[in-house]
Amino acid sequence: MLINMKEMLKVANENNFAVPAFNISSLPMLNGVFKKCEELKSPVIIAIHPDELSYVEDSFVKTIIDKANKSELPVVLHLDHGSSIKQVINAIKDGFTSVMIDASTFKFEENIEITKKVVELAHSVDVSVEGELGTIGVDAGDEYGGSKDIQYTKPEDAKKFIDQTNCDSLAIAIGTAHGIYPENYVPKLKLDLLTQIKDLVKIPLVLHGGSSNPNAEIAEAVKRGINKINISSDIKVAFFKKCREVLKDNSLREPNAIYPACIEAMCEVVEEKVKLFESDNKAELFFQ
Repeated sequence: MLINMKEMLKVANENNFAVPAFNISSLPMLNGVFKKCEELKSPVIIAIHPDELSYVEDSFVKTIIDKANKSELPVVLHLDHGSSIKQVINAIKDGFTSVMIDASTFKFEENIEITKKVVELAHSVDVSVEGELGTIGVDAGDEYGGSKDIQYTKPEDAKKFIDQTNCDSLAIAIGTAHGIYPENYVPKLKLDLLTQIKDLVKIPLVLHGGSSNPNAEIAEAVKRGINKINISSDIKVAFFKKCREVLKDNSLREPNAIYPACIEAMCEVVEEKVKLFESDNKAELFFQ
């Protein structure tokens, strides 16, 4: 069942859990995520970044839509980190039910103006919009954008941003970074800041850079009001690490001999995240 993200995160917000948003860029990964989420009865957001979209192309998007419509799960197809109105329009034409406009590196008033334009456009065709305020950290190998220096979201700015843009959800900066953290780096989320923001705003809040953070902090972030968490690096690392191991056997060449172990490794991470975010067995809430 394909729905927009406003519908999905309304349920998550009311029931105090977070929906995983998995960045997907191949059919084996897509099939694995769907199968595991169906097994766990978890709603799921399939996120595609513009860089990933340029690789998988429109035909893959049609496959996702078809798969979502045939699934008994609530599914959102989401444009991750759209950086221009043109990208947003193309995503809507392709059938995305949710879009993110990331104008977080612009000045505050410019971010409001750009996001407001996207909201007006998307809402006219029942597509939900995620905005971003503050900047997420980024590692050297990450393609999602961000800033080397995290600019934390200010609670009063978050309220003003939401009031003026009418966005459906807001990605906030509380100390995460895109990509995999350096070996000796331990991230520290500003959970008190999250609480302050949640006390001021009522819409669902989003956490980007959800990979590699301590589970205890993520669990606490969910309890304090995060309703969507983006996961990209963790599932890709698991998938391709296993691929490299499997391909050490030079005799293998058939996809059905190579991919199953890779999918299984990725699905172990998917299951861990679903249970950590407490979205397992929540699909039934959408049919009450």
